[in-house]
Amino acid sequence: MALKGLAKFVIVLTTVSAAVMELVDTTIVNVALNDMAGGLGVNIEDISWVITSYAIANVIIIPLTGFLASYFGRKNYYIASMIIFTIASYLCGQSGSLVEIIIWRFVQGIGGGALLSTSQAILFDAFEPKDRPIAAGMFGMGLVLGPTLGPTLGGYIIEHLSWPMIFMINIPIGIIATLLSISFIEKHPDEGKQKKTIHIDYTGIIFLILGIGFLQYVLERGEAEDWFASATIRWCSIIAAVGLIGFIYTELTVKEPAVNLSLMKNRNLAFTTIFTFVAGLGLFTSVYVYPVLTQRVLGFTAFETGLSLLPPTLFAVVMMPIIGKTMSKGVSAIPFVVIGFILFAAYSWMSASISPDVGKWAFFLPLAIRAVGISMVQLPLINQAVAGLSPKEYPSGIALNNMIRQLGGAFGIALANNYIARQYAQHRMDLVSNLTSSSATFTERTNQIAQGIASRTGDIAGASTKALAVINQSVERQAYYLSYLDTFRLITIFFILVIPLVVFLRNKKKTAAELEATRAAAAEAH
Repeated sequence: MALKGLAKFVIVLTTVSAAVMELVDTTIVNVALNDMAGGLGVNIEDISWVITSYAIANVIIIPLTGFLASYFGRKNYYIASMIIFTIASYLCGQSGSLVEIIIWRFVQGIGGGALLSTSQAILFDAFEPKDRPIAAGMFGMGLVLGPTLGPTLGGYIIEHLSWPMIFMINIPIGIIATLLSISFIEKHPDEGKQKKTIHIDYTGIIFLILGIGFLQYVLERGEAEDWFASATIRWCSIIAAVGLIGFIYTELTVKEPAVNLSLMKNRNLAFTTIFTFVAGLGLFTSVYVYPVLTQRVLGFTAFETGLSLLPPTLFAVVMMPIIGKTMSKGVSAIPFVVIGFILFAAYSWMSASISPDVGKWAFFLPLAIRAVGISMVQLPLINQAVAGLSPKEYPSGIALNNMIRQLGGAFGIALANNYIARQYAQHRMDLVSNLTSSSATFTERTNQIAQGIASRTGDIAGASTKALAVINQSVERQAYYLSYLDTFRLITIFFILVIPLVVFLRNKKKTAAELEATRAAAAEAH
């Protein structure tokens, strides 16, 4: 039902704020990883689970959102999700161990995954059909601003307060949004009355949780535990395989699946999900690797890192409405996808060529190219995913596509962690092999550092040992720097390899009615 006046304003404010809050939380922790690792007494690779657990929760809940909203009623489900998200945010901030914060980040992701999709559906209902492009534009701005503001806001909080506050800021927003939702969001006439007619696919849901959860553990911990030499990794691999095979079999055979995998028989959707997976991998991995590189190696503060991301990413704010308007005229999504992938590959390759002695704005051009690339793949991939599907299949197709994107992101972070660890060990070994007593350069450099330390501290006896420690730190910094650059190159390869598959995508112009149906489906299944 379309609303007017104050009610419409409140709905817009509430839904966009809730969506932005959820999106901010997907990126706000990226610049806080160093501080969180130090505060919890773990390394960077382990603390990455804070990002991964949130992504896994999103992977599980996003394709189930439409079903859960129908079963419990959209308003009830929306409010419950907001309460879960807010409480979990508080408990994340109160966490005192790695395991504790991983658990609460997962719970936060369960609540957050519903906020994004349901917010858009509620917002669309507040507008007449002819005005829904305006609603889509408002929500699109939020989709871009949320991830953009996250690192900058997180950096400011880290620099002036402490890392728990990046979660605590959600509490007042969550409480106000919950109260406004209770007061102003209207229930549909048949909301919550479908329980008796909806079959709950418990088996499929359980298999999905087991398959994705244990697979992610294997990907995250495999390198550290020497892969299949570890009994834990072997058992987790078996459970993951059983879960994924059981999930696929169940969803293809059950009458009312939680995730309609039968849609993958559509060639266009099947190949679009490959592009979506790689897009998710690139987006999540780059947002993870860049802050760690700038803080761990280049010496940026958390706030400087966040600030360096803000101006170039605003290019996407400008591009999103332009692309949306162009596509609303029936222009094919395929050229946007190809150009977007080429731009993202260019960003990754340029980032892999950055010197370790760069200034604060050396990444501006690569990040601006990345922002334009992002804007050219997001909406076009959603539209391309449903090309060839019937309107009634749009929600399931978009939900499946979005699940694959989140899965690509979780896989990408795990891949990056393992690849960085492997490359770091190799680069360190290569660097250390040149640091021998027979090397005149090494001996001269060690003596220079030792003399400097002795002159400052007066500790002549311990100066040589301290000089070796300084050189070791320099070797570690260089080895990490090279491994991060290698990771950017790896991302580039993924994007380049997938581009030729564009020949399998279906090029179909949509009618105005189909475009409206796509927007409505995206609202329900984002």
